[in-house]
Amino acid sequence: MYAAPPTIVARPFVVMPEEIKVIGRRSEWAEVQFGGTPVPTFLEGPSFDRMGNLWVVDIPWGRLIKVTPEGKVSVEAEYDGEPNGLKFHKDGRAFITDHKNGIMVFDPRTGRVEPYLERTMLQRFKGVNDLIFAGNGDLYFTDQGQTGLHDPSGCLYRLRTDGTLDCVLKGIPSPNGLVLNKAESAVLLAVTRANAVWRVPIMRDGTASKVGTFIQMSGGSGPDGLAIDADDNLVVCHVGLGSVWLFSHLGEPLLRITSPEGHLTTNCAFGGPDNKTIFITESKTGTILCADLPVAGRPLYSHA
Repeated sequence: MYAAPPTIVARPFVVMPEEIKVIGRRSEWAEVQFGGTPVPTFLEGPSFDRMGNLWVVDIPWGRLIKVTPEGKVSVEAEYDGEPNGLKFHKDGRAFITDHKNGIMVFDPRTGRVEPYLERTMLQRFKGVNDLIFAGNGDLYFTDQGQTGLHDPSGCLYRLRTDGTLDCVLKGIPSPNGLVLNKAESAVLLAVTRANAVWRVPIMRDGTASKVGTFIQMSGGSGPDGLAIDADDNLVVCHVGLGSVWLFSHLGEPLLRITSPEGHLTTNCAFGGPDNKTIFITESKTGTILCADLPVAGRPLYSHA
């Protein structure tokens, strides 16, 4: 429908060092997701703290990893979980969507990871995936589990600052990454198994209305992580295709960023001195890539 946009190649920012990789241990998550193939690391959830450090999660090993601006890598926490998404709150804590445990919270000052929201109405989640804070502190998150076109039962939730949990949208085939637009009038939602990004308008009462497909993609496994810049341009990580796309606020393709290392480009975050650099997790190889975007960009919702 559109002409192919210009293409640039991302460059490696840091590769997980050998001493970080896990060898010879069993991970139930890795066995289900990759059929027993060794997974020394599987990185997702990039997010910057206020000191400019980049944090990522290591799903199969329940680890939170910090990367300094100079590229120094350290494991800052390890616990019994499967962390998938991570975002920093304005108070300095990191909130984590954990596929195994629900919503967790990590305090960098103490190194402790503790439960925050483990279930709803006495029921466990299917497997929460990603999260984003609204300007008022409300927390939106996706519950993906193993849903897909065969089982379109994933959900989009909102946890209000007063503790009220709302199911904003049901019946989603694999809800994954999400962002709010600049006006916070809609959630843009990666629906991986439908290979699409949905637009979910949020009404005044917090409910969803007139939900539709914003971008229909093809190839790979589908969209995963999302990010948005100051002009409402949308960055979409296309897992399985080894690509990250930049779309205008109208949904027009502006740029394609390709990975030099692998095809599992899962998540991204804006960072760098001017916040115009996009940092991308290539999960399987344990590589964090980066690319300088030729358009103005900065993170809008890194903190609540």
